[in-house]
Amino acid sequence: MIKENLIGKINNFLISKGLNLDFEINKNKVFSMDTGETFDKNKDSIFLLHGSGQSHVVWSLTAQYLSDHNFNVFAVDFPGHGNSEGGSLKSIEDMTDWLHQIIIKLGIEKVILVGHSQGCLVALEYANQHSSNIEKIIFIAGSYEIPVNKNLIDLALSGNMESINLMMKWAYGNSKQFIGGNPLQKILNSPREIREVLAVDLIACNNYKNGNKAIKKINCPTFFIFGELDKMVKVEKGKEFADLVKNSKTHIIKNCGHMVILENAFEMREKIINFLKK
Repeated sequence: MIKENLIGKINNFLISKGLNLDFEINKNKVFSMDTGETFDKNKDSIFLLHGSGQSHVVWSLTAQYLSDHNFNVFAVDFPGHGNSEGGSLKSIEDMTDWLHQIIIKLGIEKVILVGHSQGCLVALEYANQHSSNIEKIIFIAGSYEIPVNKNLIDLALSGNMESINLMMKWAYGNSKQFIGGNPLQKILNSPREIREVLAVDLIACNNYKNGNKAIKKINCPTFFIFGELDKMVKVEKGKEFADLVKNSKTHIIKNCGHMVILENAFEMREKIINFLKK
């Protein structure tokens, strides 16, 4: 019951026990994974930003680990994804505005942003708009621009389930099986969801053009993690991004593709903690 889980009310939205956010933005419920801890304003706060067509589920191997290292951790579902209500937001800028509303309402002055793929574009645009609100940024398998294959967009727009198989074929490195099954197949279960969620996300990534300008706004400690075998954001492209950010650090995970967060979450999350604790 909500009444049993309720521990606080801030500006007309609720925070339920364990950082499992249960509140509304624009009259639509926002969901964040439950890490079993209550929100503590004395702790640094991390927002985990998922990729196209995904949800908090992809952070299952990471969120609790970071929480156990004394951080507030919010693995949020963007609107229309996972357990968050509303339609999918049609641009990276809209996703950034939505994220900022959450951060402001929580009263968090400085945030740590951890983005994967599309989530990197949101983190980058957040730096473009609100650089003074960022403590640190971690980009995982991301770049300052993510052009999307037109055939993939067309498949997603038609609701073709093959778009999911194609994405996962490109997304994984040498992994012969998905950890816990194909994550997109578990999240997107119908042609309608592919059209209304995945296709909208892919188009938003393809249309994002602020990257070059946004890079110049990054003025906080920044860490890049790439998969050696990534076919979506190749290491060379990732390094080009990292080289444009002053005083940044980079780590490349061997025998790993675009889905670093699932293929080798253990190495990835250890590197994240090492960076955050410095």
